[in-house]
Amino acid sequence: MTEKRDHPLSLIEVRRAAGDPRRGWLSADGWTVPVALGRGGILANKREGDGGTPRGIFHPRQLWWRADRHRLPKTLLPARPIRREDAWCEDPRDRHYNQPIRLAGEQGGDRLTRADHLYDFIVEIDHNAAPRIAGRGSAVFLHLARPNFGPTAGCVSMTKASMLRLLRRMSPQTRIVIE
Repeated sequence: MTEKRDHPLSLIEVRRAAGDPRRGWLSADGWTVPVALGRGGILANKREGDGGTPRGIFHPRQLWWRADRHRLPKTLLPARPIRREDAWCEDPRDRHYNQPIRLAGEQGGDRLTRADHLYDFIVEIDHNAAPRIAGRGSAVFLHLARPNFGPTAGCVSMTKASMLRLLRRMSPQTRIVIE
């Protein structure tokens, strides 16, 4: 018989913490962990560069991970190793806005290979994905938190242990509700 903990998560909820809009709580299937949110808190009307974490209901699309630093974690999500040239287009004027791109050399963009460990595991979510609307926000991910849980540019970040626990049960059908 399959235990409850082996079933894919149907729902992940993210709520802001009392007293600090840049901090929050992520809850899933009876457990709750602290998270860092965007420097602008949770916003209903997300705009590029506002630092806000978008309010809404989203789904995970895929896991991106640093294969040069970690083994592929157990997950129900499609997974893709991060390569040196992988980046994310954050320019609303570009036809590739809010999509993964490949950069050559010193070309600009939000590179997914970082010296720190924030992007060692990235869960791409479907914020502003279908349709993509220029200026409505890009590169909103679930990723690893800074040691002090400092605010993000609009993502939801958590400890590595929390991320790995989520990944084991997160599937493309999991709803991520950010309120």
